[in-house]
Amino acid sequence: MSHYEERLQRDLDRIRRRVVGAGRFAAEAFEHAVHALLTHDDELAYRTILGDHRLNRDIRELDALCHAFIARHLPSAGHLRFVSSVLRIDVAIERIGDYAVTIAREGVQLSAPPPAEIARDLRTMGRQAHRTLTLALDAFEQCNAELARGTIAAARQVDTTFDAVFDDLVEAGEADQRPLRDLFSLLVGFNRIERVSDQAKNLCEETIFAETGETKQRKVYRIAFVDERNDCLSVMAEAIARKAYPHSAIYLSAGWRPAEALDAGFVAFMNERGHDVEEFRPGSIAERLDALHDVDVLVGLPADPRPHLPQVPYHTVVQWWQVEPPPEGLDRDRADAVLAEIYRQLAGRIEDLMVALHGEGAD
Repeated sequence: MSHYEERLQRDLDRIRRRVVGAGRFAAEAFEHAVHALLTHDDELAYRTILGDHRLNRDIRELDALCHAFIARHLPSAGHLRFVSSVLRIDVAIERIGDYAVTIAREGVQLSAPPPAEIARDLRTMGRQAHRTLTLALDAFEQCNAELARGTIAAARQVDTTFDAVFDDLVEAGEADQRPLRDLFSLLVGFNRIERVSDQAKNLCEETIFAETGETKQRKVYRIAFVDERNDCLSVMAEAIARKAYPHSAIYLSAGWRPAEALDAGFVAFMNERGHDVEEFRPGSIAERLDALHDVDVLVGLPADPRPHLPQVPYHTVVQWWQVEPPPEGLDRDRADAVLAEIYRQLAGRIEDLMVALHGEGAD
């Protein structure tokens, strides 16, 4: 190595060490905050809150190191990717520290340690999120893109656990087991634990970008359309979305009182527009409940679908589109004209939804 190359590598190593050090400190603060929440340890909670000042100083110093590196070395290609990733990782680490502070502050507000079933959920989510963060930092420290990819996949466990946790909190509230303020504090704590896992995933994505140049993959959403019979509006919406935006989402439909089969005239109408629905069989919400539990967007046609569901997952966005089904008893020509208008309305609403989720690049 030349003298310049040695200095450049030394500066890179210094930045990497500082990032890992700040990340480990944030991970420890998070672990302490969760423990304080579980045990009602106010002293540990306050110590965690004060420790965030050190983390904030470390992040400011890291930002200064990165800007100095750019000014000194005018980096390009891989070195520039690394520095730009570090600047975004700094934000993630600082936010993790903020989440730890929030968890600690909410722990201080509790009137007593959490109930046993809530404590179990807290412990499980806390361990999952802490492990995700630790692996993310390992991947960055080791320049290991494959470990980062595996960690992103493992982090989805935290999202799954959070839905079950929300149900447990609701049950505790309905049973009047704890003061409302306690339940609110616990919900905030659970939410911040989930956010730590999300920031760990962001850290992994930046590690992958720094090492390979690969950018974050666009999310593929899960969208469900539901109506009463699952034989017209919901089927049409699913078919339109599937054909117009095949790469942007996974689609399904269901009904709360499904029909036996699709009407032959409806099948012919859809076939004329390039949608093969002849093999489609209407299905009930009960049959497809597991799939509905994972949806990001739930669309009711033409009304709010929530009264027809046992519950809506915490993370699911619900919409209802006031598009009325065709009246019964119409002749074929009139029915086709009504269906054509419904088709037009649904296509417009689906386009608006996909632009909201993906922007103008939805496909």
